[in-house]
Amino acid sequence: MTTQNLADMTLDDLQAFVDTAIDRRIQEILKPQDERDVKTINAAIRKLRWTPPPDAPSNLELIHEDRDR
Repeated sequence: MTTQNLADMTLDDLQAFVDTAIDRRIQEILKPQDERDVKTINAAIRKLRWTPPPDAPSNLELIHEDRDR
């Protein structure tokens, strides 16, 4: 599209302008923020995972405790 004033745009020109601006923003949002591959990310998740001790209360027990307070 050629450069023109907003006031001189037809409805189709304005729609194309808006579509282009939105497409650019969506592409920025969808760019991967983390360049690591899936295997590396999964390995980090496994390394950082925390497992509660066997005698820890379950989620349901914690909810009941909280409700009973």
